[in-house]
Amino acid sequence: MMNMPRRLGALLCAALVVTACGSGTESETPAAPGPVTIKVWTRAATESHTKALADAYNASHDNKVEVTAYPNEEYPAKIATAAGAKNLPDLFASDVVFAPNYVSQGLWLDVTDKFGALPFKDKVAPAHITAATVDGKLYAVPHTVDISVLFMNKGLYQKAGLDPAKAPASLKELAEQATTIREKVGGDTYGTYFGGNCGGCTLFTFWPSVWAEGGEVMNAEGTQSTVDGPQMAGVFDVYRKLFEDGVAAPGSKEENGTTWLGALQAGTIGVAPGPSAWLGLLEEKGIDVGVAPIPGVNGGASTFVGGDVIGVSATTQQADAAWDFLAFTLSDTVQADLQAKSKSTVARTDLPATDPRVQTMNDIMAKGRTPYALKFNESYNDSQSPWLKTLRDALFGADPAAGLKSGAAAITASLNQQ
Repeated sequence: MMNMPRRLGALLCAALVVTACGSGTESETPAAPGPVTIKVWTRAATESHTKALADAYNASHDNKVEVTAYPNEEYPAKIATAAGAKNLPDLFASDVVFAPNYVSQGLWLDVTDKFGALPFKDKVAPAHITAATVDGKLYAVPHTVDISVLFMNKGLYQKAGLDPAKAPASLKELAEQATTIREKVGGDTYGTYFGGNCGGCTLFTFWPSVWAEGGEVMNAEGTQSTVDGPQMAGVFDVYRKLFEDGVAAPGSKEENGTTWLGALQAGTIGVAPGPSAWLGLLEEKGIDVGVAPIPGVNGGASTFVGGDVIGVSATTQQADAAWDFLAFTLSDTVQADLQAKSKSTVARTDLPATDPRVQTMNDIMAKGRTPYALKFNESYNDSQSPWLKTLRDALFGADPAAGLKSGAAAITASLNQQ
C-alpha cells in the first residue's frame, strides 16, 4: 500500500492548530475523570499527519495526545510484540489492508455504538469502514485516506496538441495519449511511468483497472488469487506494450517506489497513475496537473482506497478519552481544514472541496475499494511477495500468460499460509 508523504502532515499542522479550538463534532462519550495522556502509535509514513492532529487536539482539550512513530518496516513487529505482552498504546494506527488481521486477533475494541452516535456516520470513507468491520461490528475508523488516480501534465498535453481537459476514458485512450506525447514532444519526455519493481505501487494503480471492468484480483474471502483472469491480463498487456514501445520511461522497469513521485515531479511524464496525496506535492514543483479516475482497458473507472485506519486498543484503560480524540479527528472543521490545506482526499464524503480536482478525488473515493485478505502483506506488499514476481513476469518476462498463471497459484498459496 502506498505511504502518505511526510510533507503532507507538516503542511496540515499549522492550519489545524489555528482552527481546532471549539470546532467540529466531538464524541458524546463522557471524558475520563481528570486530564489524561492518550498514547498513540503510528508508522513513520503517517507520523506528520498524526502529530498535526494531536497538536490541534492538545491546543483545545485538557486531555493530551502523545504520538510515537516507528519505521514502516518495523511497525508490524512492534505491534505484535506489544500485543503479546498486553502492552499496546491507547490507540494505534495501521495500513488499512492490515485491518482485518488486527481485528481477527482482537487487538482493537468494538466502537460500533460510539461511531453510530456520530451525526455524520454515513458520510465517513466507506471502504475504510468496510475494511475495519467484521460480523457487523466496527473496530477502527479512517485516519488517512489516499486513493489512486490519474495525473495528467497539462503543459505536456498542450505541447503535444492534446486537450488537457479530456482525460482518457479507457486504458486504450491512455496509451494513445501517452504515445502522442512521446512522439510529439520527444527528448527526455515520456508518455507514462509506473512502478515496475514495486508490488505496492502496481496493486494500487493496476488493480482499479481490473475492477473498472468488473474483474477481480482475488475472491471476497481473500484466499484465492484470480490475477490470471482476462481483465488483469489486459491491463498488463497495455503497460507491457507501452514499455516495449519506449512510451513508458525506461526507469519504470526498476522503479521500486522510492523515486516514483520524483519522476512525475521532474515534469517529463505525460500521464500516469499515482496516489492522490501527490497533488499538492506536484504543485509545489510547479507541475500543473489534471486529475481523473483510473479507467479499465475499455472503460469504466475505479480506485484503490488506501491509507490508514486507527482504533482503540483492547488493552487501554482510557477507552472514552481515546475515542474522544478519534471523534475529533473526523469532525467537520478538522476534515475541512485537511482538505483545503493539503489538497488531499479526506475521510468524509460530505464536505465539498473548493478545488475541483480534490472534489473529483472525493467523488472517486466514495466509490472505491479496499481489498480484503488476512495475509495481504506477505502476499502482495512484501519485497519477497509472489505478487512482485508475478507482475515482473507479466510486464517484462518472456511468457506473460504463464507468469500470471503460475503467479496466481503462488499468491493463493501465500494467502492460505498458516
